Amino acid sequence: MNDLDNPILKKSPTINPYRQAAKNVSERLKWDLNPLSWISRAHLKKIFNSHLGEKAVILCNGPSLLKTDLSLLEGIYTFGLNKINLLFDKSDYRPNAIVSVNSFVIEQNKDFFNSTDIPLFLDSHSTKEIKSRKNVTFLHSDQQVKFARDVSFSIWQGATVTTVALQLAFHMGFQEVALVGCDHNFAQSGPANKTVISGEKDESHFDPNYFAGGVQWQLPDLVASEYAYSLARETFTAFNRNIYNCTAGGKLEVFERMELNSFLSKL
Repeated sequence: MNDLDNPILKKSPTINPYRQAAKNVSERLKWDLNPLSWISRAHLKKIFNSHLGEKAVILCNGPSLLKTDLSLLEGIYTFGLNKINLLFDKSDYRPNAIVSVNSFVIEQNKDFFNSTDIPLFLDSHSTKEIKSRKNVTFLHSDQQVKFARDVSFSIWQGATVTTVALQLAFHMGFQEVALVGCDHNFAQSGPANKTVISGEKDESHFDPNYFAGGVQWQLPDLVASEYAYSLARETFTAFNRNIYNCTAGGKLEVFERMELNSFLSKL
């Protein structure tokens, strides 16, 4: 599907698809000429299909994440998302990698990202805020609506970092992937992607300080994220792979639901 057929662009009359396509090409060339893109692409090619046949769990950031017994995940590859480090004072568990692509999140969490040794997958626009190190891999984001099976070229953000983690999981060859803490439900409402100022307490994430104290964040686009999830499901299914929703509750019904214990014990 090209940008001119993009249903996300079509529903926004303020976006000129031709201008957007030209911008995509410009951004693509700019990133390709950056030496950091060569380093990141080499690493992404190295880890392509590096976990064939294995299981992975994506730790999403909804309040239900606190209901997940993280001790069950010992020995399982896990992707943490965005500000998962706010969980670290509540648990000794650490994810194998952390994924973050939203500019507000990266700016707000840059002190942690610049000090951690945990492997990071970050949007390429963050090269000014985040130091290039061996554990940092930059991802180029493209506006073309597609589920990338090989993320060494580009990814589509799909209105949620969870979609990016799913693309990485596919790229790395994971056979089965489970989501936990993916509540797909937010206390705040308003126009999708609108930038707003946070209140004193965040009720939509596992930590009340996640977006709190007057920081900027963007309201969710649940329609676009569900469309992205459906593309992820279709791609995994086409290659005889599976995605399961092992979240305790929540409102995401795109993926087959399964208890985390059952997923981990599934042959």
